[in-house]
Order: sequence, then structure tokens, then C-alpha cells
Amino acid sequence: MVITVPASSANLGPGFDSIGLAVNRFLTLEAEKAAEWSFSSTSSELNGIAEGKDNLVYQVAEELARQLGMDLPPCEVKMTSDIPLARGLGSSAAAIIAAIELTDQLTGASLTKEEKLRFASLWEGHPDNVGPCLYGGLIVGTHTDEDTNMVHCGVPDVDLVMAVPDSELMTKKARGILPEQLEYHHSIRGSSVSNVLVAALLKEDWELAGKMMGRDVFHHPYRAKLVPGLLNIMDNIQDYGAYGAALSGAGPTVMCLAPRGSGEYVRNKLQADYPDFHVQTAEPAAFGAVVQYMKVKENSGMSM
Repeated sequence: MVITVPASSANLGPGFDSIGLAVNRFLTLEAEKAAEWSFSSTSSELNGIAEGKDNLVYQVAEELARQLGMDLPPCEVKMTSDIPLARGLGSSAAAIIAAIELTDQLTGASLTKEEKLRFASLWEGHPDNVGPCLYGGLIVGTHTDEDTNMVHCGVPDVDLVMAVPDSELMTKKARGILPEQLEYHHSIRGSSVSNVLVAALLKEDWELAGKMMGRDVFHHPYRAKLVPGLLNIMDNIQDYGAYGAALSGAGPTVMCLAPRGSGEYVRNKLQADYPDFHVQTAEPAAFGAVVQYMKVKENSGMSM
């Protein structure tokens, strides 16, 4: 069995813990039934991953199977990924969705996408990364202890440009710097900007969407100190030919939306001016998690 899950970029500025976009970087799991659980990888992005039951994929899979009341047969899992860890591109969300798909296949639970999204959001605390990983494209969602609601908004017709720093930024640290409360008028402003961002994305008014990306009040004013160069890129991104820029999730990657066909031009300009970042082009991923079964030769033993 082969499970492929895309990366994701959350928030797009003011859509804090709500908006997410699938990105064409991928985590892939190859799983075969085995005598015991094991995990391995040859990808540099996964150096040092847990090789046994302390692996996140197993932990999520085991908990879901427990909640379903079903047995979880052990597997040998080979993982490959080009999603950078701790860079704000949803590496943990991809692992969570991969684990859910793995459990669904191993147990025969036949979960709906809505059930998968609910479990993933309960694990993560919000749907902005797990939603795109599961559905692909652009999503807008909300999550509480009571329920999870999400709208799939298609696939934006834009290029993506990612400025990825060398340094990691753990989500716990990036969240720890945020205030516990916002003043009422700041909340109103943040809500209105987020509303306009969603409307602009749905109308494909990319210039307006880019403008709103730079007007977030929920997290950029506080996290900017953790990502040198962030505010300069955001303030001047239109000069490089892009629509807008914002932290990808908790950062430190800076995600830029650019006109279709201009990604390489924007990348080259940004790379020249910001040599401390690894600037890459990308695209929205049209599809979310995909499960495929490998063909096996006769007499080669059981495989999935």
C-alpha cells in the first residue's frame, strides 16, 4: 500500500487556524504487513525519525484504531518526504493524515472524509493544515470540541514561491509568543481583514487577496521577531511581481502568491535579495491524500 499526502500552508496571513492551501510537496508511506511495527526513511527531510511505536504515524494510527474498537495489524513502513520539517509546511499534519488513511485501510473502517477530518482536527486542534492534506486545494474551516466544519474552495490558479530559512521554528515556540488576548477593536479589524481575504480568494481577486495577506493582526506582529526578513518581504513583495506574502503556518517559511507563470521570475528576484533563504517555486496541490495498492508478483508473498 502506498499513501501520498501533500504539504500545506496555513493561514495565508489573517486566516488564522482556519484557511489552508495544499502545496505540491509530498510525504509518501509504503506499508507492508509485518511481524512488528517499524519505520524507516532515506529522505534527508526525515533524518532521525522514530523507528518504532514512538513514531507519530503509529501514535495517531493506534489511537484511531482504539477509538474505532478495531485491531491494528503491524506494518513495516518506509517513509519518503520532500516536506521540510519544522518550517511551517504541515509536515506533522501530513503524517497525521497518512496515519488516518493507513488505519482506515488496515481496519477496513471505510471512514468518510468528514470523519477523517474530524479526528485529524481533534488531534491537531484546528483544520487549516489537515484539511488541505486530506482534500487538496484551498480550504476554509472552523473547529471546536463540538464539531468541525470546512468548505473546500477549489484550487487557486496561482504560482507559489516559498522562502525557506535554514533554521527550524517549532510550532510550540511560535505559539508561545502570541498574546493570550487581543483587544476588542483589534479582533474586529482582524476579523474584517480575514473576511475580505476569503471573499477575494473565492472571487479570484488575487491582488486584493495579496493585500489582505499583509494586513494580519492575529500573529504576524508577534512572530515577526522570530523570522528576520519577514516584514521586509511582506512589505515589498509586490515590487517583485507577486500578489502578497505571509508566514506559512507558524513559520519560518514565507509563502508568496504570484501570477501564474511568474513564479520563477519572483523566485530569482527574491533569492538575489534574500540569500539567507532558500527560495523555491511550488504550486497548489490539486489532490489531497491518495491511497494506491502495489501489484505484486506471484509467489512473492503477501503485500499491500
